[in-house]
Formats: sequence, structure tokens, C-alpha cells
Amino acid sequence: MGFKLHPRLEADTIPVKILGLSRLLLLNDSNWPWLILVPELAEIREIHQLSASQRVELMEEIAFAGETLERLFNPAKINVAALGNMVPQLHVHVIARFETDPAWPKPVWGAVPPIPYSPQALVARLKQLHEAFA
Repeated sequence: MGFKLHPRLEADTIPVKILGLSRLLLLNDSNWPWLILVPELAEIREIHQLSASQRVELMEEIAFAGETLERLFNPAKINVAALGNMVPQLHVHVIARFETDPAWPKPVWGAVPPIPYSPQALVARLKQLHEAFA
């Protein structure tokens, strides 16, 4: 069975780019610059299920996403998490956090309702990300 993006991720994100191992997605929540990396491998739920070389590649992609968010937004902190309690498919959140954000300093999950990007803001954010990840 081939790779298929989990329906919840499909519904809540916008595709940005395919990296070497992972699909790079933007969470449709304008509260935070929030990226999600999903290794394009079937039936993978945990990082330890990846081969050693895939783990290295995923870590490099996480670092690249974090560096890019840092360069674009100058956040106070980059949060990285691979929880999977609601979506079992392996995916890694990379979130730019600010001392002024609506959840600071607590975790973002459930802190405030998501605010989807307006059509204009989404076009601008995707353009920004496409250029940064080119």
C-alpha cells in the first residue's frame, strides 16, 4: 500500500512543497506560522520506524523548516513536536512562537480556536514559503 496523507491532515493543511523525504504542509491557522512535515512513507507511525538514513533526513528537514521560520519571522522560539495522538500518521509540527502569541508560553494545542487564512493572506503566505524553500 502506498503513501496517503491522513484525512485530518488533508483537511487542515495546504501543500507547500515536497522535500527529499517529507511533504511540507502549512497548517491553515493564521494564529501562528505552523508547518507540518509528513514523511511520504506508507504505514509509518513513529520516528523509530524510519531507517537510520531516513531519520537523519527527517531531522535535516525539521532543522531546515525551523531555520526558515526563524529567518522569515524572527520568533522567540521554534517548537517542534511529533505527538500523533489525534493523527497516528507520522508527522512533525514546526511552529514559530512569539511572546505575543495567544498561547505564550503554553502549548498551542487547544489554546485558541484556529483562524483560517483569508484567501489573500494564504496567497501571500504560500508565496513567501515557496520563495523561502526554493
